[in-house]
Amino acid sequence: MPEPRFDEVVHPPTRLRICGLLRPLEEMDFSVLRDTLGISDATLSKQLKILAEAGYVRLAKTTSPARRDARRITWVALTPAGRNSFDAHVLALQEIAGTAPVRPD
Repeated sequence: MPEPRFDEVVHPPTRLRICGLLRPLEEMDFSVLRDTLGISDATLSKQLKILAEAGYVRLAKTTSPARRDARRITWVALTPAGRNSFDAHVLALQEIAGTAPVRPD
């Protein structure tokens, strides 16, 4: 379990929700993530760019076997660093709220 650490990159609501949605998954399609969050392509792209620059998400483009055109699917995944930072941030929020799990010494 990581040490609690408040993370300014993860903390803004949209980025916190992105990390929370990606946390239990290997990866998620950009459009599914966008629709789940109810935000625009531009807003999601901006937030993912910030997370990617911090090393917290990985973006990968693939062609769709179901499509005959050249459009590509963008897959989004938390990196190990992103997963660790999200987990540490959640622990820090739990400490702030007074609901942190008891840690063995």
